[in-house]
Amino acid sequence: MILEVAILDVKPNMAADFESAFKIASVIIYSMPGYISHERQRCIETRNRYILLVRWQNLEDHTVGFRESPDYQKWRSLLHHFYDPFPTVEHYEIILS
Repeated sequence: MILEVAILDVKPNMAADFESAFKIASVIIYSMPGYISHERQRCIETRNRYILLVRWQNLEDHTVGFRESPDYQKWRSLLHHFYDPFPTVEHYEIILS
């Protein structure tokens, strides 16, 4: 399993719209091959900051299967205009459980 991690800084005064759009976009990611689960948490100290954690079966399920799919364009159009700056996405693997 691979864990995708993204810190999402949402533009000021757009958090409510972002949260609504994310609910719609979640349907897209649910349907992707290799998708396991995801969670989005809101920062207590910085109210317009979120962390997105997505579990994938392997790295290529995210970087190829999702990002190169037509559905990714829908995801992008729903969410990317909310971010400033654009988030860095990193992937992690379990080394001890």
